[in-house]
Amino acid sequence: MTFRIFKPEVFQGDLKKKNYFEGWYFKHVSQDIKHVYSFIPGISFSGKDRHAFIQVINGITGETQYITYPLNEFIWDYKLLYLRIGRSVFTEQGINLFIEDDTIKVNGHIEYKNITKFPKSLFSPGIMGWYSFVPFMECKHGIISVNHDLTGKITVNNNLIDFLGGKGYIEKDWGASFPETWLWIQANNFSDRDTSFTFSVAKIPWRGKFFIGFIAFLYFNKKFSVFSTYNKSVISEINYSGESIDLVLKNYNSILKINTLKNTFGELKAPESGKMSRRIKESIDSEVTITLSDNYNNLIYNDTSKRAGLEVIDTIFDYLKH
Repeated sequence: MTFRIFKPEVFQGDLKKKNYFEGWYFKHVSQDIKHVYSFIPGISFSGKDRHAFIQVINGITGETQYITYPLNEFIWDYKLLYLRIGRSVFTEQGINLFIEDDTIKVNGHIEYKNITKFPKSLFSPGIMGWYSFVPFMECKHGIISVNHDLTGKITVNNNLIDFLGGKGYIEKDWGASFPETWLWIQANNFSDRDTSFTFSVAKIPWRGKFFIGFIAFLYFNKKFSVFSTYNKSVISEINYSGESIDLVLKNYNSILKINTLKNTFGELKAPESGKMSRRIKESIDSEVTITLSDNYNNLIYNDTSKRAGLEVIDTIFDYLKH
């Protein structure tokens, strides 16, 4: 169903696929930034192990859970973002949670308002640009909401959390495996409530070889500044100290400087040939400072976001230095 390429938010697979995964990432930060939770619903197909799941990460403590469900408890819609896993429902308008096992109990509702979507066009269905049309890629990526407002409450292990006035973000991945190595940064808790930033760079296998590809955007003042391999942007500088990451990106008319400070990490499961067997560390408690200027070094934007998302596989810097 080729029309789905223009709807990266919907389920891209089918239940007949082998060595396949698909996962959606719903991030929530309370207004006082004292609570940060991401919920990751998805499916994993590997041999006879075919199941649905919901991963949970508490950004403040780094605690994570991976709850599995029989595949017949995974319900979806091809026309819009609608997922039901067990008794939990995930949509673009909000989520209803009912998660319960020996390690965690979550229930409640969070509603999304004022959603900002990444722009689409005939030749660029999403954040991957024309790479969206390239077949046989190991992993594809979609951004569903770069920014939205939250209302609602959830209870986590009998602790009530109010998300009224908070901020949310949604993205997803699908394919066979996550890349061998990558760096991902995401932030939308700046002083200006509408601002959002995402950056991702990875080693991408292709036809027996590989290339280093990246995608990034800064949404500010109702405009997107896009930096990516497909629009001939470059990573002109990089410095990694182990605790902080400094990047400089350049496109045809702008310079974007990014400073990221690591903080609390939790361990998540990630796909390898469809099987959720890989262990990675993710933070949703890091700090990102963004500086955007024009090519004449005239300052356009500068601000810092708390509770930023960060995944870093250190070997990516070996490739970025060459």
